[in-house]
Amino acid sequence: MAEKILISSESVTEGHPDKLADQISDGVLDAILAQDPMSRVACETLVATGAIIVAGEITTKAYVDIPGIARKAVLDVGYNRAKFGFDGETCAVFTQIDEQSGDIAMGVDKAMEIRESEMDDDQIDRVGAGDQGMMIGYATDETPEFLPMPFALAQRLARRLAAVRKDGTLNCLRPDGKTQVTLEYRDGVAVAADTIVVSSQHSPMVSLEELRDLIIRNVIEPVMPKELMKNPRILVNPTGRFVLGGPMADTGLTGRKIIVDTYGGMVPHGGGAFSGKDPTKVDRSGAYMARYAAKNVVAAGLARRCQIQVAYAIGVARPVSVHVETFGTSQLSEEQLTELMRANFDFRPAAIIRDLELRTPQYRRLAAYGHMGRIDLEPLPRWEKLDRVDALRR
Repeated sequence: MAEKILISSESVTEGHPDKLADQISDGVLDAILAQDPMSRVACETLVATGAIIVAGEITTKAYVDIPGIARKAVLDVGYNRAKFGFDGETCAVFTQIDEQSGDIAMGVDKAMEIRESEMDDDQIDRVGAGDQGMMIGYATDETPEFLPMPFALAQRLARRLAAVRKDGTLNCLRPDGKTQVTLEYRDGVAVAADTIVVSSQHSPMVSLEELRDLIIRNVIEPVMPKELMKNPRILVNPTGRFVLGGPMADTGLTGRKIIVDTYGGMVPHGGGAFSGKDPTKVDRSGAYMARYAAKNVVAAGLARRCQIQVAYAIGVARPVSVHVETFGTSQLSEEQLTELMRANFDFRPAAIIRDLELRTPQYRRLAAYGHMGRIDLEPLPRWEKLDRVDALRR
């Protein structure tokens, strides 16, 4: 008998307080990179009732209007009236910005490989990793996004929830919202939706019964594959009421939705957040490169599932380890695949920044609905392209 397991993943909308904080931090990063691509940025944001606090360490030649960037992000999301729980026009904005630590800058500006050698190496070896840690990249062939199916569906539901609010289809909705999808798997294949959860902030004028019907017809049914809809349990606003939302209901902070940013919990996470960090921080750039490599391996047909772990030491350009896991879906050994990674992908920070064009302002658009699998975006993020497939096959 086929083994049955249940796997769940969640997502949140752009109006969730944590995602609002991420968008402000990445909005600041984009504005700085637009003026000075070599800037060092570590920007954190906290949002609470009526207030935004932006703090961090930034070394740059640029001048940007941080309060203006923060207010624009809030208004773009849809928090433009006090009755929604937050108003970008009237909220207070506080900033506390210092320069990057000189001790950290020393290791990033000149990698250990250069400091310990008199050789005239190329510029790629001159940039050390901005921190230590492990980054995970993953890809699977079960969805067009190369993402786990429960997570891909949760992200699609969250984007749909925001779309019907913004285009006026459901003008009773407010910006804050969450989704969750639980799928039944048998022998590694998704066969049915077990539970679908959609929670959305809403006007006090709409009843729960009416809201449930509207969300099922306008959000769930257009997104969920019909072949999976075999009488699932559907929960819409299971608390019964979600009028108070956003920063008024829950404090938001940059970097608290790292699973929503990546793969939905089906694979490990190194622990480092992305938003507000310039690409010398390998929390961000290393994770993008690992995703790029894993996606190209799967697209090349070398494995059906691929997970790549890359680890760095602060101030050292070359990774201390690269490990590939394919969960028994590849005919190649993990040692062979690891050598293939090293031969076809350069995991040194300066090479990643160059190959993935990471000094280009592009990050605020990724700060909601995930950094991976974003085939809905134009232009496509560089790490989502499949331009190494032929080389890997050869």
